[in-house]
Amino acid sequence: MELDGIKALIEGRQPGHSLPQALYNDPDVFRFDLDAIYARSWLMAGFECELPEPTSYLSLKIGAWPVLIVRDRGGALRAFHNSCRHRGAMLCKEGQGSNPRIVCPYHRWTYNLDGSLLSAQRMTDFDKADHGLRTVRIESVAGVLYICLSDDPPPFETFRREMEILLAPHHLADAKVAHSATLTEHANWKLVMENGRECYHCPTAHPELSKTFPIGTSAHFDYGDDRSPEIFRARMEELGLPAGPAEEDWWQAVRFPLNPGMKSMTMDGELAVAKLMCEPGAGDIGSMRWALEPHSFAHATGDFTFFFSALPIGPRETLVVAKWLVHKDAVEGVDYDLAQLTTLWDTTNWQDKELAENNQDGVDSYGYTPGPYSQDGEALVLRFVDWYCAKAQAYLAEKLDGPVADLRELLHVG
Repeated sequence: MELDGIKALIEGRQPGHSLPQALYNDPDVFRFDLDAIYARSWLMAGFECELPEPTSYLSLKIGAWPVLIVRDRGGALRAFHNSCRHRGAMLCKEGQGSNPRIVCPYHRWTYNLDGSLLSAQRMTDFDKADHGLRTVRIESVAGVLYICLSDDPPPFETFRREMEILLAPHHLADAKVAHSATLTEHANWKLVMENGRECYHCPTAHPELSKTFPIGTSAHFDYGDDRSPEIFRARMEELGLPAGPAEEDWWQAVRFPLNPGMKSMTMDGELAVAKLMCEPGAGDIGSMRWALEPHSFAHATGDFTFFFSALPIGPRETLVVAKWLVHKDAVEGVDYDLAQLTTLWDTTNWQDKELAENNQDGVDSYGYTPGPYSQDGEALVLRFVDWYCAKAQAYLAEKLDGPVADLRELLHVG
C-alpha cells in the first residue's frame, strides 16, 4: 500500500466514528503505525526503580525495535538502540539485569555504559569513536521513564512540569515492582487502546472493576450534578495533594475519587498494602490517573501504582504489559498479599483481552462499517482516535512532500 492509499483511508474516516477496516488489520498500515506513531511519540518505558544501582539495565521492545536503558557508573540514565554497531545483533535480551559493560553475544564487541565502543577484536583500519551505540531520547519524571525513538520528539517540558507536581506525593522513585504480567492479545493495538480508553462496557464486562471505579463518568471524570467530587477536591487541597486536570493533545492526568467507601482499586476496595506510597489521607486519596497516547495509562492510589502498556506486535497482535508498584520497603506476606494486590487488574486485563479479540473478529467481517462513538461514554476513545488521525496526517504531509511515497521503500521492506 502506498502512502497515498493510507492517506485516503485517514481522510475517509467519518468524524465521530471508528476507523475504516484496513486501519485495524492491514499489514502495511501496521508498519506505517510503527513509524508514524510509535517511533514519533513519547512512550512510558518503565520506572527508575527497575534500574536501582549503577550498571543496572532494562531491555524492552517497541514493536520490532529493541531498546536498552542503562544506569551508568555515575548513576545517570541512558538509552540506546539495542543493536550492535558491527552486524546488528541484539546486545541484551529482554528483561532486567546488571553488567559493568555491554557485550555483544555474537562477536564480543564491548561497549562502555555511555555507549562508546571499548573494544572490537580483529578490526583493522578502524576508528572505535565512529562506532558507538546509537542513542535514544530518555527522560525521567517523578521516577517514571519515558523514551522517544525520534530525533525530533514532541515537546516535553509541559508534561514534565505538570507530572512532577501531580506524582511527587506518590514517591515512585522509592518504589519497587511487586509483580509484572504480560498478555498477548490477538487484536490490533488501536482496538486494545480504544477498549482501554472507555468504561462504556464496564457495567456488564467488568463487575469487579465497577465496584471501585466510577464507571459513569466521562472525559475528565465529569460527575454531572453530583457534588461529591467537589468535596473530594477540597479534601485533597487540604491534604496538599494536587488533583489536576492537566493535559496536552498526547497526554492527560487527573486525580479522581473512587466510588463511595472505596479506598483502593482492589477486589474489596480496601487498601492492599500497609506500607503506603502516599501518606496524606491514610491512603484514602482516590486515584491519580495519567495516560499517554498511543499506548499507556496508570493509576496511583495511596498504597500502590498500576501501569498498563500496549505495544504492537503485528496487525492483529498486541503485547499488553502490566506492572504493580509498591513502596520499596513493603514486604510481601507482611505488608501486602500479592493476590489481593493484583487480582482486580489481572481479572480486568483478561476480560479486556476477550473483548478486544472479539472486537477484532467483528471488525474483520466483510460486513463491518465504522460506527459512531458515544459522545459521553466514549469521549476518551474519540480523543484517542482523533489524535491518531492527526498524528498520521502530519506524518503523511511530511513524507508526501518529499521524493518517497511508497511505504515499502520508506520502511525498507519488500
